[in-house]
Order: sequence, then C-alpha cells, then structure tokens
Amino acid sequence: MSGGVDSTASALILRQHHHVKGFFMRLAQPDFTTQKERVEEIAAKLEIDLQIVDLRQQFNTLVLKYFSNSYYHGLTPNPCVVCNREIKFGLFFKAVRENGAEYMATGHYAQIVENKGYFSLHCGIDARKDQSYFLSRLDHTQLAKIIFPLGAMNKENCYNYVREQGFYDFDGLESQDVCFLEKRGIGHFLDKGMAPSQAGPIMKNDGTILGQHQGLYHYTIGQRKGLGISSDSPLYVIELDIKNNCLVVGKNDELFCDTMYVHDLHWLAGKPPYLSRNYSVRIRYSHRGSEAHINLLDKNRAKIIFSSPQRAITPGQFAVIYDGTELLGSGIIEKSNLNFTVNK
Repeated sequence: MSGGVDSTASALILRQHHHVKGFFMRLAQPDFTTQKERVEEIAAKLEIDLQIVDLRQQFNTLVLKYFSNSYYHGLTPNPCVVCNREIKFGLFFKAVRENGAEYMATGHYAQIVENKGYFSLHCGIDARKDQSYFLSRLDHTQLAKIIFPLGAMNKENCYNYVREQGFYDFDGLESQDVCFLEKRGIGHFLDKGMAPSQAGPIMKNDGTILGQHQGLYHYTIGQRKGLGISSDSPLYVIELDIKNNCLVVGKNDELFCDTMYVHDLHWLAGKPPYLSRNYSVRIRYSHRGSEAHINLLDKNRAKIIFSSPQRAITPGQFAVIYDGTELLGSGIIEKSNLNFTVNK
C-alpha cells in the first residue's frame, strides 16, 4: 500500500474474495510520516491489518547508490526499474511472503497471463498508464505469486470505483515517478550526495565552444532548455563526454540513430525468444516502441537495429523488448550509432 488510489482500489477489489493484509515500504520518502499516516487511515477504513517493512538501508545500497553512480558516469538511470527488481518484488516481496501471504498484489497497470503453468507479463489495457516497462527485470517465477488487479482497468474507471466504495480524496494525488525526490530536482539531490559538480565546456562536434555547463549530471540526452547558450538554431544535448568533461550539443537531426547496443540482458522466460524476426523495442518509459531486429553478441549483450531512426537514445536507460503486448525482456542501453543522421 502507498496511500494512493491504485493500491487502495487493488485492496478493495481483492477483499471481495480474499483475506487481505496491507504492507507499506519505508524507503527514503522525504514525507514518510505524512504517507504513513495516510496509509494507516486507509487501512483502518478498509478494515485490514497493516504492517510497515523498513527497507531504508537496503534501498540506499541497491537503488540510491545505483542512481547517483549512474549520473556520475554520464548515464541516465531508471531507479524505478531497479527498485522493482531489488526492493519491491525482491526484499519486500520476501518479507510479505514470510508474513504468511500467499500472493502479493500491487496497483501496477500491467497484466499477468498464465498458460499451462507458465506466467507471462503483458501491458495493461490503459496504454496511457501501462507500467509493464518498469517491471521488465522480473521473471516468470515471480509472476506466479503476483497479482495486478488493475491490469484490465483504465485510470478513470479506477477513480470511479473507489468513489463508489466511499473513498473520495484521491484527486490530484498521483504518485511521483521518483519517490525519494519529492519536489526536488535531480540536480539538487545529486549536489547533496556527490562531490561538487565540475563546470566544463559546452561545445559542438566541430569543437566550437559555446559556453560552460554546471556539471554533466545536470543534463541528459535530448535536453534543449536550461543550457544557457545562444545559437541561430535550436541546439540539444547529444553527448555527455565524461572523459573530457564536455557537454556536446548539436541540431535535432544529430539526435537520431538507427543502432544501439545494450548489455545486462534479462529475459523473463529465462532464455531469449526466437530472434529471426523483428520485435517492438521501447527506449524509455514514454516511448511507445518501434520495430527493431535484435542481434545477440553474447549472452549478455545485443546489437539492436531499428527499422526507422529513433530520437535521443540515452545510455543508462532500459531498452524493453515486446512481442505485441507481451514483455519479453530488457537490456541497459550502452551506446548508440551517433554517426547516423536524418535528412529532414
């Protein structure tokens, strides 16, 4: 339980046919006390027991350090993907099972399909809220003991359902994408936990220096606003050159490429699918996916070639592979073929 509409709706649905107990994770929420009070209030109204599982130390080691170290090395991480694997469906899931629960349910908008004892992960029917991307590092053995009650609902129906059950105070309380940031920016969070950012040059590919950046971890691939430079045409971040502490900028065309490399491959089935045909690959959560061919380089790395060039492929993000609605696996984006440009 998080105190939000999704976990509350899940509890309401499940308590119709199951004995339900609430669990709340203590991680690094800046507003933990407020959240805890809200979850306790909802659990009391639902008439279910509530248990708090303190995972602050583990969250710091497994998620916050990954988050900070990624930015330090010029990568753009996705902490929610790692948290789901290591914390929510890892250590937290273990604690829930050890407390007697047969299954763990969450408010994710995704679906689990069982076929002859094999459990596969699919997109939620609400394409705008589908959260399967964030679950791309799970495996089929975990899915066997997980329930996603909202997978076949859309967000509007979820709000309507909880109102019908007497819960009215969820409007405007959407969960934050990165729970430990609250209203702080990424740069502010990193400035507090890392060595002071080192300024350096902002330059074009031809070596022309346009200004000074304020530390590379304040920027990400594809960024246009906040660069503090002027130009006759719009310029975007196209590379974070950690070795030389340079922020490389260029025109929009320079952000497009058709090839990328991924490492740390993970397949939900435990093995790769049949790779002689194309699949849909999403390069970030907000990306809807594009057709691509996957060439395995070894057990842990692959070269992915898109049928059409993609914009702002970002190292550190997860490339997630789908066959229709089914999520097959994922890898961490390593680098892209930035020599490919599009003629507009």
